[in-house]
Amino acid sequence: MAILTEPIGSIPRPASLIQAIADFQAGKLARTKLDDAYADALRDTIERFQRTGSPVITDGEQTKPSFVTYPLSGLDNLASDGVKIPFADGHVRQLPRLIAAPFRYGVHAGSYLEAARRYTQSPMKQAVISASALSLLYPSTEIPGYPREAFLADLIDEAETDIRGALDAGAANVQIDFTEARLSLKLDPSGSLLRSFIELNNKVLDRFTPEKRLHIGVHVCPGGDHDSTHSADVDYAALLPDLFQLNVGRFYLQMASEPDRKRILHVVHQLIKPDHTVFIGVIDPIDPVVETVAQVRDRVLEAASILPIQQIGTTDDCGFSPFADDTSTARDIAFSKIQARIEGTELAARELGL
Repeated sequence: MAILTEPIGSIPRPASLIQAIADFQAGKLARTKLDDAYADALRDTIERFQRTGSPVITDGEQTKPSFVTYPLSGLDNLASDGVKIPFADGHVRQLPRLIAAPFRYGVHAGSYLEAARRYTQSPMKQAVISASALSLLYPSTEIPGYPREAFLADLIDEAETDIRGALDAGAANVQIDFTEARLSLKLDPSGSLLRSFIELNNKVLDRFTPEKRLHIGVHVCPGGDHDSTHSADVDYAALLPDLFQLNVGRFYLQMASEPDRKRILHVVHQLIKPDHTVFIGVIDPIDPVVETVAQVRDRVLEAASILPIQQIGTTDDCGFSPFADDTSTARDIAFSKIQARIEGTELAARELGL
């Protein structure tokens, strides 16, 4: 395909898996049966992804508890009363709180890629959570014998291992989910918190060669959970200058749901560097209406009128089901939107003579 196109990550889980998870949590289903349900969902997701013709696929995050908390699976040094993230519709997500040393990942993202490889040889991308998101686990009061500096050193090591493990497992690209970036400007309009997040993530990225960083990207959006967002009211233009200080080669930018896309695209034009590929969101996962191929084409052409054509890709604004209990988007709708993205991108490429 002349214009690159990639999904962000998560796909709504099938009803059979959602029911199996509920039955397991209620003590009505054996672990082996739950594992079978996960495997069936993973296989079906990959098969459906391949039928769309997507040149790059994901595992749909079918077995992740959420895009942010997967590294915490199995850990016993956490409390449930961590940082709260409020959404515009009133619902709240809450992170755990670290209560004791040391900080280690319980699960690394490469394990998801290895599981998916049983069902496909297609190029796959792997999403990982940012070090900055996990830095929010550390409490406001110091953990005795484990100062924040020691925690951050361990976190940087673990985040590097997570990315490197995914690349070593054969990921075509690794995407760092950094949705807290826009939220940080809501919490701290001065930008100090955002810049500290950028600095922390760059400490991880600086451990990779320039060649490896071309295969590492960052995804930002105003959140997307139960058809609501946490920071869509924050001006995107305030985020982008700092965001483009990240030492990555790929930027996955929410754009379809942005009210003034041209203004934001012009800001991106001022910031993009020759070694960057910018994936423009042309699908809004929160909107229940499936975009037409023509709508997607027009969004691509709009971006191509402002940004260098050879540095453009397309993507979805965000994942369709970032948390395991998010059923706000139907599975069939998600795949229909993905199909529209692929076909609309192809149509735009033809019209651009690529």
